[in-house]
Amino acid sequence: MGMFRSLHIHNYRLWFIGALISNIGTWMQRTAQDWLVYDILTDQDAAAMGIVMALQLGPQLFIAPWAGLIADTVDRRKLLIGTQAAMAALGVGLGLLVVFGLAELWHVYAFALALGVVAAIDAPARQAFVSEVVRDEYLPNAVALNSASFNGARMFGPAVAGLLTVAVGPGWVFLINAVTFGAMIFALVTIRQGELRVLKRSAPGRGRIRAGFRYVRLRPDLMMVMFAIFIVGTFGLNFAVYIAAMARTEFNTDAGIFGTLSSIMAVGSVTGALLSARRERPRLRFIFGAAGAFGLACLLAALAPSVWLFGVTLIPVGLFALTLMTSANAYVQTTTAQEMRGRVMALYFAIFLGGTPIGAPIVGWVTNAFGPRWGLVVAAASGFVAAVAGLVWVWRSHHVTVRLVRSEPRRLRLTLAATARDTPERDG
Repeated sequence: MGMFRSLHIHNYRLWFIGALISNIGTWMQRTAQDWLVYDILTDQDAAAMGIVMALQLGPQLFIAPWAGLIADTVDRRKLLIGTQAAMAALGVGLGLLVVFGLAELWHVYAFALALGVVAAIDAPARQAFVSEVVRDEYLPNAVALNSASFNGARMFGPAVAGLLTVAVGPGWVFLINAVTFGAMIFALVTIRQGELRVLKRSAPGRGRIRAGFRYVRLRPDLMMVMFAIFIVGTFGLNFAVYIAAMARTEFNTDAGIFGTLSSIMAVGSVTGALLSARRERPRLRFIFGAAGAFGLACLLAALAPSVWLFGVTLIPVGLFALTLMTSANAYVQTTTAQEMRGRVMALYFAIFLGGTPIGAPIVGWVTNAFGPRWGLVVAAASGFVAAVAGLVWVWRSHHVTVRLVRSEPRRLRLTLAATARDTPERDG
């Protein structure tokens, strides 16, 4: 089975191409928005960037339980068409404000919050919808290729956005991003619905949100993976703050270099995603090992003496960050019961992204007070903490493995089985 095996599936090819085009626009907007806040609407205020990130990702914390339940209940394809259209409208609104010179910082805050609400509803449905497009044995590969698409777009989007921001201003970048959402909507409308898998839906009734929390609480392996994702996601993955501050404050460069640095990091990110796509199944050791390697790479980035050496260190930063994220995402999806995936993935993204309201302002403050290199030291520490905690848990748990066992007709029972320390084949 090859690295690109999921692309042999017609519906997944449509999904992949639509997502790639949309992702390019998303990265263009992120880069333009970061520079708009950092160098146009403020006087190089990293804390303001942290607030934007917090507002955009914070809704994951509060909406996640309901977003996950919606994803487990409604037609995910129709839901995604609606969320993609809403995000396109928000891009148009902010773009017009900037183009006509009316944008103020509070406008960016408001649009970031609105985009965060829509994205919080979109994320669990989008993740769970992939399992309708491909069979479970293809799911780790499809998840990895999704990450490759997202980060492949990161190789081009920021660089193009940096040049356009200098040439015509960030407002036009926002408007271009709004147009790219049309590719994703087109893919969702034209997908062959008869070839989609029919998966179990959440049964109606009360207590379904509590059931999702209970499911995760009874899975110590998921709890540990989500802890690692929370620590690194909260304090380590604030790349917009780190790269903008290093580019402008530490090395005194412009928006074009900022976009180029973001694209350079994406080279490592795509490599990490493609390496994950080669693996048949995700393992715990990849998750926690990648966290430690990410910490080391961030430490090297903090010590880089020049802007180009800093760019080189961003390649392993991106590689190990994506190995961690892709492996964790695939592990959670492939070991979760079908009827629970929407709720579990919503909780996963709430933990992964919802920590940003805590971490981004703290990292922004550290960067303002002590310099951008110390902000990167915080990122390095997050990777080391996640790695040590995870590896200690795996060791003490005798390398726990997870499997679904058919206990009764039409019912699946999830079991955790501990393997001996000297067993040759270990999952973890």
